Amino acid sequence: MRVLDLIIKKRDGENLTAEEIEFLISEFTRDNIPDYQMSAFLMAVYFQGLNAKETTALTTALAKSGEMIDFSSLGSVVADKHSSGGVGDKVTLVLAPLVAAAGVPMAKIAGRGLGFTGGTIDKLESIPGFSARLPVEKFMELVRENNLAIMAQTERLTPADGKLYALRDVTGTVENISLIAASIMSKKIAAGAGAILLDVKMGKGAFLQNRDEAFHLAETMVRIGKEIDRRVVSVVTDMNQPLGLAVGNALELKEALAVLRGEGPADVEYLSILLGGYLLALAGKVRNPEEGQEVLSRLLKNGAALEKFKQFVHSQGGDVSCLEDPALLPEAKIIKTIKASKSGYLHEIDARKVGIAATILGAGRFVKNQAIDFSVGIVLNHKIGDMVSEDDILAYIHANNEELLNSALNELAGTFTIAEEAPEPLPLVYGVIPPFPS
Repeated sequence: MRVLDLIIKKRDGENLTAEEIEFLISEFTRDNIPDYQMSAFLMAVYFQGLNAKETTALTTALAKSGEMIDFSSLGSVVADKHSSGGVGDKVTLVLAPLVAAAGVPMAKIAGRGLGFTGGTIDKLESIPGFSARLPVEKFMELVRENNLAIMAQTERLTPADGKLYALRDVTGTVENISLIAASIMSKKIAAGAGAILLDVKMGKGAFLQNRDEAFHLAETMVRIGKEIDRRVVSVVTDMNQPLGLAVGNALELKEALAVLRGEGPADVEYLSILLGGYLLALAGKVRNPEEGQEVLSRLLKNGAALEKFKQFVHSQGGDVSCLEDPALLPEAKIIKTIKASKSGYLHEIDARKVGIAATILGAGRFVKNQAIDFSVGIVLNHKIGDMVSEDDILAYIHANNEELLNSALNELAGTFTIAEEAPEPLPLVYGVIPPFPS
């Protein structure tokens, strides 16, 4: 095969075989295909698209480009949950110990934040001593022992995906549903997951703001799962306002701990239990998601999930005393408030602006290797639909640098919209694919 022939074939709208896609990925992984040729191929895919068979073939080739984790010796289905990224999304920190406490092994390969959406690893690394840099063997050992481990992405898993994403990021080819779906699903498959719950965020604070695109991605990933014999459910959820109240690493960790103590925001608790119920059903632990949700509600109330989270943090080197006394977690030196300019109903909280402002403060990264400040961020004091009075506090800004604080405040201008009439309530969940049971 010749790479040029395959580029031309896709450029002209023809379909590639699984063998041709396998050739492209394996040769690119071995550095036998230069970046300029793979960039040309990605641009051809961006404009011509991939059909269902091509997308599955690409997913499989990416998954097989590195090490494949095998949990078959556990004798039970291993679960994983993925979010497409949102502002204030700390659900994994609640859901993972809940599901593990219910007896379903959770093995998660998680990422760091890039841009205005946060990353699970950054939130966990705000705990002193916590390490997500695990050898694959240690990761597997912890899943066997504790039913739960979360590790950072490693070059040993799906190395081709890492190389491809670096090219997509600089060639304007990120926003293609087939490429997105193959990237996400390949990592889940390589990590050994048999039951996969996909939380596809939709709205201003999400990567996908369009309803059709969000459902297209959700459906594509479910179809890939079926074709490669994985149990997959996608849930399309709202990201037009931040999830919960806290945005920023240690701030979100504190909020997740509050949820695990039964004291956190209702939307985070609801979504964690809802999604976790689907995972228990996918893993065959319960007959249906509703039964799973009942199980998880009990585990939240009796403290079992919180104890599982402490066990998990301890096993990965984290200081558990910070979980028992969250005041020991990193805290910012400056707290500034934003107040309501008038009385009325809160109609909008622009999640994207909040996410960008938190990133400006240092809670996230604009470039891949940028250092982050675990202590900074934004904590909302109200949600959409709340009635507020003039001068009521809408949000607290946690900062360590006056210049960055002023830049963040400029970004937050226009974030909060107040009107006389109460707004229509935002749905938290837009749809489940496929409707359960499939």
